[in-house]
Amino acid sequence: MVTFPSCKINLGLRILSKRPDGYHNIETCFYPVPWTDVLEILPSDSFSFTCTGLALPGDASENLCVKAYRLLQKDFSLPPIQMHLHKIIPSGAGLVGGSSDAAHTLLLFKDVFDLKLSVPELQGYAAMLGSDCAFFITNKPMMGRGKGDLLSPADVTLKGKYLVIIKPAIHVSTVEAYSRVEPTQPTTALVDILKQDISAWRDLLVNDFEESVFSIYPQIGAIKHELYNLGALYAGMSGSGSSVFGIFSEDINLTDHFPGMTCWSGRAIG
Repeated sequence: MVTFPSCKINLGLRILSKRPDGYHNIETCFYPVPWTDVLEILPSDSFSFTCTGLALPGDASENLCVKAYRLLQKDFSLPPIQMHLHKIIPSGAGLVGGSSDAAHTLLLFKDVFDLKLSVPELQGYAAMLGSDCAFFITNKPMMGRGKGDLLSPADVTLKGKYLVIIKPAIHVSTVEAYSRVEPTQPTTALVDILKQDISAWRDLLVNDFEESVFSIYPQIGAIKHELYNLGALYAGMSGSGSSVFGIFSEDINLTDHFPGMTCWSGRAIG
């Protein structure tokens, strides 16, 4: 069976406070994007995991898809399978494609092996794999709080709009990005900002990582500036970067605007 793990962008991202466990409390809106990897599992006599497409960082045996299999194997008698991931979503981009791969591994196993797992139970397993993983179980716009793992439905839609994502050849360390941000308490709640027209977001919707990341990598900030020059209704960095997205009222031609960078564009999920 084959599934297509998608990625996400962040509509605003506020760093609220440092937690005793070393993580940070955040407030953000996760929005799904139909830029996908390809994940397949097949019956096999022994377990195996292979990958094509973009190179995976780290040891393949520690990939989140493998960890998802091992996690479910502790509670269910899963047979050995052959798992293959074709990687398309770039890593180190703030799009958390790896988290999506892990969540979709859980969903795939649930369907293939008819596991009696509810959505909250699947989200619980996903949260054990990473703070961003639980979002992809429902893959609908969600407000993320806590570490990003406390989810609630978000009353926001980009239906009828077009998305553009630009990924320069830059890897931004999430750990370093957090170390350069001073937590603050916003004066306006993110949910209230998202209720306003997109035309107002440019002055109100903030990603707290942008200031420090743009100061170290000005070329990332230049991408955001160029997206506005091209007519974006709103543009911002996703997560801690390095990808930058733009929301447009109509599809645009990216040819020649971002040479040497990975580009994706398509209609937004409504």
